[in-house]
Amino acid sequence: MFLELIGTIFAGFAFAGVVMVLNKLTGGRLPRWAAPVAAGLGMIGMTIASEYSWYDRTVETLPEGMEIVQEVESKAFYRPWTYAVPFVNRFAALDTASVRTNEQVPEQRLADMYFYGRWSPISKLPIAVDCAANSRASLADGVEFGDDGRLLNADWLKVSAGDPIIEATCGV
Repeated sequence: MFLELIGTIFAGFAFAGVVMVLNKLTGGRLPRWAAPVAAGLGMIGMTIASEYSWYDRTVETLPEGMEIVQEVESKAFYRPWTYAVPFVNRFAALDTASVRTNEQVPEQRLADMYFYGRWSPISKLPIAVDCAANSRASLADGVEFGDDGRLLNADWLKVSAGDPIIEATCGV
């Protein structure tokens, strides 16, 4: 975030500098407000470019085995251009390298999901997936494992066979 702020400030100086050079070359014919307006537009442009490139930059840095299972696009009235071209500001990725099975319960798999947000820290959620029943559950509060390896007190969510989490986990 700090580096983006520095980049935005430098973009403002660069745009204002270009206008000042153009003003010098034209003999001072540009209005006095041209440099501050150019600086503001440069800073806004840098901010927009940074918002739209965040997702691609973040996905490029993901380690091998991370599969994107959900993207959340942002639209806001105070950013009217997002209605024409929304940008991804959050996404969820499943760590396929973390998928674990239990020989006693082969249809159930355990894996780690990671949630990424534009201005938020990465959070991790262990999940359970039942490939045979097309259902999944988060391994959060109150979930325990029985003696046979089955989940106890799990809040299973029935989903379709085409669910990206089911496909990413059971396709391993």
